[in-house]
Amino acid sequence: MSGWPGPIGALTLFVDDLEDAKRFYLEVFGLPVHFEDEDSVVFDFGNTLVNLLRTDAAAELIDPVPVGGPGSGPRYQLTVEIDDVDAVCEDLVARGVRLINGPMDRPWGPRTACFADPSGHIWEIAGQV
Repeated sequence: MSGWPGPIGALTLFVDDLEDAKRFYLEVFGLPVHFEDEDSVVFDFGNTLVNLLRTDAAAELIDPVPVGGPGSGPRYQLTVEIDDVDAVCEDLVARGVRLINGPMDRPWGPRTACFADPSGHIWEIAGQV
C-alpha cells in the first residue's frame, strides 16, 4: 500500500447549530470560510480541512452507524501546534472563550490548554515549554 497512511486531508465535525459553530470558528481561529453550503462550513487549517457538518445531515455519511447525540461526552481531541500557549490563551479568554484546562506543562513535554467549540468538540493548543 504505497502512500499509506497519507496526511489527514479533512476532519468532519458534526455540529448541532451550524451558524453558532461557524461564528465560533471565525472568531477563534480567524480563518476565512473555504467552502459553505446549507449543510456545512469548511475551514482550511493549512494541510487539513475542518468541515462543520449539521448533525442532521451527517447520517448519510456514516449510515448504518447512528450519529452520536449531544452530551455523550468528548470522543476525541484536535490539537493545533503553536509557538506561545500562554499568549494564545490570553487572547482566547479576551475573546470570551472558556478554557477547560491549562495552560499547563505536560509530563511528556509540551505546554497545553484546552477549550471546546459550541458543539463540545475539544481543541487543544500545544507548544514547547
